[in-house]
Amino acid sequence: MTAVLRALLVTLAFLALVSCGGPHSKFRTYNGPSVTLIEVHKADRKMFLLHDSTVLKSYDIQLGGNPVGTKHFEGDGKTPEGAYTIIMRNPGSTYHLSLRISYPNAADRAYAKAAGKEPGGDIFIHGQPGWTKVNGDWTVGCIAVPDEEIEEIYAMVNPGTPIHIFP
Repeated sequence: MTAVLRALLVTLAFLALVSCGGPHSKFRTYNGPSVTLIEVHKADRKMFLLHDSTVLKSYDIQLGGNPVGTKHFEGDGKTPEGAYTIIMRNPGSTYHLSLRISYPNAADRAYAKAAGKEPGGDIFIHGQPGWTKVNGDWTVGCIAVPDEEIEEIYAMVNPGTPIHIFP
């Protein structure tokens, strides 16, 4: 077999393998209307992605293990309530993919300081832990969705997007 023929066969085999799909990528693309606001309704366990006043997508969510009331202190198991912003994307999240929420804000820090406590932090919208899908409210204060849904949310939401979290 000549070197040229061997190279051609290797190239064709590679192209055939690539065209079969290969492993699923968690990074999706989105070409629709921009998400201008995220609304989270804790009591209903629902999250909505909106473009202006139009709901683009809705999701069932999981919250912190102690979900009633707003987050005030580190370790309280509560999900914050109020107006925040998505401040970063985390492609290497332990929970598949994640979007960081700007908690704690100045008011949250002041409230915790007045009580002599820490406000906590590292609040994200994220997927499931790598080893399993968890049922019920289980996070330490984050907002969780299934991995397939965080892939979609991650593609749709940019840093700087406001997020309003309601009781």
